[in-house]
Amino acid sequence: MTQKTTGNSRRAFLKGAALTGVSLAAGKASAATPDPLITEVQPWASGLGDGVDETPYGLPIQFESDVVRRNVEWLTADTISSINFTPIHALDGTITPQGCAFERHHSGAIELKKEDYRLMINGMVDRPLIFTYADLERFPRENHVYFCECAANTGMEWAGAQLNGAQFTHGMIHNMEYTGVPLRTLLEEAGYDTAGKWVYVEGADASSNGRSIPMEKALDDVLVAFKANGEALRKEHGYPVRLVVPGWEGNMWVKWIRRIEVSDAPVESREETSKYTDTLEDGTSRKWTWEMDAKSVVTSPSPQSPIMHGKGPLVITGLAWSGRGAITRVDVSKDGGKTWETARLAKPGEKMALTRFYLDTDWDGEEMMLQSRAMDDTGYVQPTKSQLREVRGLNSIYHNNCIQTWLVRSSGEAENVEVS
Repeated sequence: MTQKTTGNSRRAFLKGAALTGVSLAAGKASAATPDPLITEVQPWASGLGDGVDETPYGLPIQFESDVVRRNVEWLTADTISSINFTPIHALDGTITPQGCAFERHHSGAIELKKEDYRLMINGMVDRPLIFTYADLERFPRENHVYFCECAANTGMEWAGAQLNGAQFTHGMIHNMEYTGVPLRTLLEEAGYDTAGKWVYVEGADASSNGRSIPMEKALDDVLVAFKANGEALRKEHGYPVRLVVPGWEGNMWVKWIRRIEVSDAPVESREETSKYTDTLEDGTSRKWTWEMDAKSVVTSPSPQSPIMHGKGPLVITGLAWSGRGAITRVDVSKDGGKTWETARLAKPGEKMALTRFYLDTDWDGEEMMLQSRAMDDTGYVQPTKSQLREVRGLNSIYHNNCIQTWLVRSSGEAENVEVS
């Protein structure tokens, strides 16, 4: 179903609001009641503001102090080995500010100076090498925008609606522009053995987080990155150097990367055997499910972003992504999946990057069961939770890319529900 045109009614509504003095936020002002914010000189127009040296590194204004990462205290025993969540409900566009981008640590975020940084390549190579940070800067570099999603994103929703907020159900994701050196460049510099079918990548933190990656992927699009969104990586994102593995689960994006070993077989580490495998209904587990399948979520309206302005023009917006390609289409349903309207993509989808979608509509004040459904350029269509359960049961944690449902009440408030 195609989106119905709302432009004329929207323009008429907004024009009427301007002529009558109706406030879209509160709906109480009128032309007969002068607005002191317009008719009176305000403090911010009565004196001088801050000088250019007030904040040498720019910070968000105090009025946006609620737009922060959040942790779920009961999720893990300690925040040293835990995760926090991107406030996706409060952001727009697709690029995630580093200060809002989710964190996942296995033994805490470490401080490692550039001068102390070393990256070793060993194993099945002609020349085992050790690179300093300055060495990496001398190689030809590339810039790419990619999303990083934890495999456990939405994992708590397998058995039913659990957490009330897009930040908590889908916030283990961020989307940034990375700058770095293609891994294949460094492997070629070391003279990797073509008989080597795998690389094992390992981090410098105390957990020694490590993952095996097929050589085909390593030579394709993996980056050894040292910048994000144009500036140095933040400590919590692997400063000074991390791995970027486009489209694949975030646990493989090893931070503080210190070693890359070429081998003829996977290492079978803890993070790819007892963890980050998909347990099925019969107790068996699937391995090597690296790619993040097409997924989407409505970020507003949502539990943390309710409708505040009442009936009339409403912008429904959200994010879609696919680890197998680019998003080509997103549909939105207001009735729990009975009917669908095609949303407007802010720009054409990009491979392994977030895509912003909008549905410009009119809200009549009735309850809505909001859903979004993403499709990528491989032809894959985002499944319902029931469709996933038919294959994987209720024992899984990772790779839950089901269609999410928000119940939007007539008050404008929203909550996490499940359609069965």
